[in-house]
Amino acid sequence: MQISWINSIASWWFSKRLSDLRLFVKNPINTQEEQLRLLIESARNTQFGQQYNFDQIESIAQFQEDVPLNDYNTLLPYIDTMMQGKSDVLWPGKIKWFAKSSGTTATRSKFIPVSQEALEFNHYQGARDVLAFYLHNYPESKLLQGKTLKLGGSKKRFKHYEADVGDLSAILIENMPFWANMVTVPEKKTALMTDWEQKLNRIIQEALPANLTGLAGVPSWMMMLLKEVLKQTKKKHVLEVWPELEVFFHGGVSFTPYKDAYHQLFPDDKFHYMEIYNASEGFFALQDQKDSDDLLLMLNYGIFYEFIPMQDYKGLNSEHIISLKDVEINQNYALVISTNAGLWRYIIGDTIRFTSVKPYRIKITGRTKHFVNAFGEEVVIENTDRAIAIAAHQTKAEIKEYTLAPIFMKKDRKGTHEWLIEFEKEPDNWPRFKQILDHTLQDLNSDYAAKRYKNLTMSEPVIHRAQQGLFYQWLSLKNKLGGQNKVPRLSNNRKLLEELHALNEKL
Repeated sequence: MQISWINSIASWWFSKRLSDLRLFVKNPINTQEEQLRLLIESARNTQFGQQYNFDQIESIAQFQEDVPLNDYNTLLPYIDTMMQGKSDVLWPGKIKWFAKSSGTTATRSKFIPVSQEALEFNHYQGARDVLAFYLHNYPESKLLQGKTLKLGGSKKRFKHYEADVGDLSAILIENMPFWANMVTVPEKKTALMTDWEQKLNRIIQEALPANLTGLAGVPSWMMMLLKEVLKQTKKKHVLEVWPELEVFFHGGVSFTPYKDAYHQLFPDDKFHYMEIYNASEGFFALQDQKDSDDLLLMLNYGIFYEFIPMQDYKGLNSEHIISLKDVEINQNYALVISTNAGLWRYIIGDTIRFTSVKPYRIKITGRTKHFVNAFGEEVVIENTDRAIAIAAHQTKAEIKEYTLAPIFMKKDRKGTHEWLIEFEKEPDNWPRFKQILDHTLQDLNSDYAAKRYKNLTMSEPVIHRAQQGLFYQWLSLKNKLGGQNKVPRLSNNRKLLEELHALNEKL
């Protein structure tokens, strides 16, 4: 099969798909109401649907009244039953695939059901739409004339259960259509290897002779691979290795702290970046404009959305839950989803804010459990990612990873924040880096600024350099190398930071 044949078919399909997408953009509320109706109709005869009388639900208000909010723990009995092979529990039929998602600090893994409908009409549809928007925005693209390197996780048969378990990326790779395998690197066997370090070398061996035009993966892990490529090839930047590379499709963590480092890897203004909001629980949003990094919320992927204003957030006890028509711009919301894999009114743990409602575009602001609010400062990941990126840029530094936690008040000292940062490249002026980081965070967050005012509540932040490889070693000890695993950015307690300090002293 010739690549030119794929190009012609793809161009026709993507053009048609963009016309379909414009319909939900014009009718967002009706689209969401229809999604909920279809979800309820599909699941009315499941165990969950019968328990909550899905056959009697006729409106969003009734759905919210009759069906409780859920998190992983409340759905775990159903999921455990599904993993043992029982059909028609949360979603019709038997679920074969479960995405392993440990989040960040959780010691116990979560197993998120991935139905055939979720694969086809959510995750794969999202991937197709990413290509549709990208090729629309860059009609001169030669993306499909080469191959895309996809960096994913691993999978395995889970003992004692009738289920296949793996990172979401591994499940997607395992089930990709044949034509997709023809335009991606590495081969499936390599992509699904469990040993991260062996897999890294195998991927590089397969990728080096390929005509790569695209990259897809988590920024932190992709950077590690690209740095190893430069080390092995002795090239100055990645475009010397693969001159036809034109785009990096990224997600999983905020790209903001990595921007400068990637510009060093790709010193060409024509190289593109496109963000994707895809999690084990679903494909939610994508970057649809080339001149803005806001994400278009995808409303017709078999997901019904609800939102909890963060000022009213009380976990499962939250009472103020709204649907799409009532959201406001620049408010922070906890995301609640009902999906075509059987996650009903599920608090996913992510927080977002809307930057637009015509159409509905969002930014990811952090996690409901990952913030720092020890002194009323209400600092979220969006704040710290932006602040550290500006400080790094102005001092010619490059960031690998970071985390921070509070230093709590004592009788003889004020409270503050303690940062632990691993640099790819050290700041050229360390005191200036610390000053810019603190001042920028004050500019971005008025609550933090109020607590820092004249050091009345909080003193200057304490900032430490981490030893090279610290966060990699921590992830290795937690069996979280590769895939979509990531380091927690913010903690409201000191447990993670103390673990890292102890490990840092041993390196």
